[in-house]
Amino acid sequence: MAVWRRKPQQNVLIHTDQGSQYTSRDWAAFLRAHNLEHSMSRRGNCHDNAVAESFFNLLKRERIRRRTYKTREQARQDIFDYVEMFYNPKRKHVRNGMLSPVNFENRQRNLNQEGV
Repeated sequence: MAVWRRKPQQNVLIHTDQGSQYTSRDWAAFLRAHNLEHSMSRRGNCHDNAVAESFFNLLKRERIRRRTYKTREQARQDIFDYVEMFYNPKRKHVRNGMLSPVNFENRQRNLNQEGV
């Protein structure tokens, strides 16, 4: 989704844990096809991937817990809606100065363009 939407011009680092889905040939082929660089956390060290761990904790707590999905597609759509319609554009983060991820990124882009 992010690769399709952003079409990055520079190298992009994808950081994951060592789950089997991230060590598969299909994943490696996807990374190569999109010119992405892969980084893996050390085995058993959740702190290496703290940002992703925090996100998935929020996703489970704020969206998935206490919901029952009838189909995999229904779950996929609900999680997509959470990320695209709430988390990225609206959910404020203390570490971002109480800005949503989209607003924080836009502010950083504007500051970089102004040379600040």
